[in-house]
Amino acid sequence: MIKIFKTFGGYIEIDKPQDNCWINTTNPTKDEIQKLTDDFGLPSDIINDILDQDERPRIEFEDNWTLIILRIPVEVNNNGVPFNTIPLGIFITSNFTVTVCLQDNAVLPIGQPSPFRDQYKEISDSINFILRLFLRSGNLYLKYLKQINQMTSLIEQDLEKSIKNKELNKLLKMEKSLVYFITSIKANEIVLAKLRNSKKITTEINEDLLEDAFIENKQALEMSQIYSDIQSGMMDAFASVISNNLNVVMKQLTIISILLMIPTLIASLFGMNVPNLLENSFWAMPLIILGSLVLSILGVIIFRKRQWF
Repeated sequence: MIKIFKTFGGYIEIDKPQDNCWINTTNPTKDEIQKLTDDFGLPSDIINDILDQDERPRIEFEDNWTLIILRIPVEVNNNGVPFNTIPLGIFITSNFTVTVCLQDNAVLPIGQPSPFRDQYKEISDSINFILRLFLRSGNLYLKYLKQINQMTSLIEQDLEKSIKNKELNKLLKMEKSLVYFITSIKANEIVLAKLRNSKKITTEINEDLLEDAFIENKQALEMSQIYSDIQSGMMDAFASVISNNLNVVMKQLTIISILLMIPTLIASLFGMNVPNLLENSFWAMPLIILGSLVLSILGVIIFRKRQWF
């Protein structure tokens, strides 16, 4: 889908491109990629690179355009992994700016009038726009990290009583999301550093935005690393807990089997076709049952005293 806006921010949508316009492209078809190549002079191979989910963040400078790729977080449901990261490409030319992304996302939602909350002024500076995207991406990383922490707390409650690997597999999915986040945030930080060294930050507002983007990016990276370390230790600890829970269950089942073996043994002995002094007694059956109960209760008491049951 291709949408053309008069200025950055996406408040006024127009039908045809004009000077200083913003062209937002999400999950383009082959025809739309061809249109970007023919009408706007963008290289199709670079566009296809941006649409590759594993593309790394970078900056490229050419005569007619400048390309900036950053990785942004998205919510997914891919085999149980709640979050992933995808590339967002930004082409800057002298006449317009084009953003290209593989899918709809919360950084530049295609169906939302403006991606910037409480931002009612027109943004005419492309660098300012890019820095806002980095800042918005950092905020989104922090938001998703809090959700990962909440999901982990719920899984932790289930793990304390679990004897299966289901909850550990859920933790592994959380760990995958954190690895994706850490890798992408580190790469975004390198791109921000290159932007600062490129001397394109010419206004005080942009310098403040760059500093804010660095702070948000660094905070997101630190939180991702902390959560990842916590989850790694938690997975090791709860793997031992699950093993211990299984051992407790097996011990209880073994004790129950031993207790059930006592009346079975007595019934087997007195059920043999040999003289046992009780074959003609009226009280044989009650005495055998009573003896089985007494010995079983005695076994329970012994196991209780030894804290085995």
